[in-house]
Amino acid sequence: MTVRAGREFLAIPGPTTMPDEVLQAMHRPALDIYSREMVELTETLLAELSKLFATKGQSYIYIANGHGAWEATLSNVLSRGDKVLVLESGRFAIGWGSAATAMGADVEVLKGDWRRAIRPAEVEARLRQDKDHKIKAILAVQVDTASGVFNDIEAIGKVIKECGHPALFMVDTVASLGCMPFEMDKWGIDVAMSGSQKGLMTPPGLGFVAASDRAREVHKTANMRTPYWDWTEREGPEHYRKYAGTAPVHLLFALRQAVNMLLAEGLENAFLRHRLLAEAVRRAVAVWAEGQVLGFNVAEAHERSNTVTTVVMNGNDPVSLHRYCKEKCGVVLGVGIGDLQGQAFRIAHMGHVNAPMILGTLSVIEVALKALDIPHGKGGAEAAIEWLGESVGA
Repeated sequence: MTVRAGREFLAIPGPTTMPDEVLQAMHRPALDIYSREMVELTETLLAELSKLFATKGQSYIYIANGHGAWEATLSNVLSRGDKVLVLESGRFAIGWGSAATAMGADVEVLKGDWRRAIRPAEVEARLRQDKDHKIKAILAVQVDTASGVFNDIEAIGKVIKECGHPALFMVDTVASLGCMPFEMDKWGIDVAMSGSQKGLMTPPGLGFVAASDRAREVHKTANMRTPYWDWTEREGPEHYRKYAGTAPVHLLFALRQAVNMLLAEGLENAFLRHRLLAEAVRRAVAVWAEGQVLGFNVAEAHERSNTVTTVVMNGNDPVSLHRYCKEKCGVVLGVGIGDLQGQAFRIAHMGHVNAPMILGTLSVIEVALKALDIPHGKGGAEAAIEWLGESVGA
């Protein structure tokens, strides 16, 4: 017996649910890739990506996922043997650092904790030790989708500046761009990257990089550069070089529509929507945690992200919960990954998401907890409803 007929709900942190308008935008013939229309599509998207990153710097579009965009950032500003400092707060900065190691960098990890955010004071202490300025780049993520942590990128940028350290500050915004405030220039970030499949509501397959003037100056002498990722190659006069070949036309149609929708909503409104819905999720999890089995992975409330919540099950196997939600009710939860594999589930609340989607997901989880006799505090979904009722004005 199931109650899952109808559209399946994706509550995973990427790829996220795509708006019907974005799907429809792709349902059209390909463009002449040498046409003025194609050139204008690229030019407007690059300009608006820089607006999303909040930078006057140059943006680039790659036919790649986030892992490809990692490689694009590294190869354009590093030389083999350069020392890179990775700020750990979960799986993804570590993964970025592993890519740097494979490419020939000397990587050091500033050890962190999957249950807390990066501590700016620890970053400052390490940089002050580096009196010879051997560290050439610092890698951090704004939101780690494995741990669910939010890192205060503004505060980290401030301590780097106060130290007077010349390392490039590089930030992964895959799970935050378009969902949470990000100020590349204001916060002293030299290189930022993101992907299409989360807050930007577009199919997987596009990676984005933004570079400051300082990063582009370092780029001139970087010896990790390869033809596909190279910024200089992409700045040539021929339009096709901006994609190192044939443009991903239909993904660009999708991105154009998604960005239109995001800008029509207004970035500040999108940030507020994400904050309200994230807090609704957190209110529900806090109630469920009263049963002493479920709990937040991220210990400090102010370090929990507005795009994904990671819920640990304290010795209980989450597989049965995943299976019940998907097979019985049609809701797909994120699984625990990395160090949290088999210990947690994740609730995404990013991108094309609204109150009924979140409340429906929370209610299904509560149904599953009851059906599976998993101890939990009662009334989690009701707590989420109360929060939204108090916070969303008439």
